[in-house]
Amino acid sequence: MRKLHGNRVFVDSVGVRAGTVDPFAVAVMAEIGIDIAAHQSKSFDELDDTSFDLVVSLSPDAQHTAIELTRASACEVEFWPVFDPTAVEGNRTETLAAYRMVRDQLQKRILERFPRAG
Repeated sequence: MRKLHGNRVFVDSVGVRAGTVDPFAVAVMAEIGIDIAAHQSKSFDELDDTSFDLVVSLSPDAQHTAIELTRASACEVEFWPVFDPTAVEGNRTETLAAYRMVRDQLQKRILERFPRAG
């Protein structure tokens, strides 16, 4: 979203659990010119700001947490279910293919939901 829309929107990213950034995610994002190697994974509890216009969740657990987090606010919550690439059992090539599939699906969905201006 940041690469496509820059500073026109405020974007933050969290997971259901905080942890290290997945090296496969780093690799496939680098392929499209996005460096996430220095990103720090954080949970919903670690958000600096909790006033959002929209929360997009990618897993059922995240959807449940997003609904709870925004219950008392005028915030939209959208569920964009995606395949969990960490579930792939295979070699590096197969694993990277799964991560690329998810990356490409999300990029397509972002462009459909938030078209570039002009």
